[in-house]
Amino acid sequence: MSVIHEPAKTLARFHEVTNAQDFAAIEAMFAPEVVYVSQGVGGRIEGRDAVMAAFRTYFEEYPDQDAKDKKLEALSPNSARSEWSLTGTSTKTGVWRERHGAETITLDDDGLIIRVDVEG
Repeated sequence: MSVIHEPAKTLARFHEVTNAQDFAAIEAMFAPEVVYVSQGVGGRIEGRDAVMAAFRTYFEEYPDQDAKDKKLEALSPNSARSEWSLTGTSTKTGVWRERHGAETITLDDDGLIIRVDVEG
């Protein structure tokens, strides 16, 4: 029996808890063996503990980050993609920045995020 997931809703929820910097909720959405690929958090990161450490480091530098989805869609029963924009100010440099990009998540059979690929 195949499991039906709602990947677009999962991605929207992931962005909601990320914007809130709710680290416990973020962590609960990741499979233990998650792979996160993004230049924003240092390239390719493997494993939930390493990904969460990268998230904490990122949000220490950009605590005011505000991200918004422009487009959100399911690609398959286990994947979804968003086009987004975000703003934030670096606590290290004081420089405000705006980024635009896309993100694809892939879910495992339990509906946990197994992979995140960020472009931009």
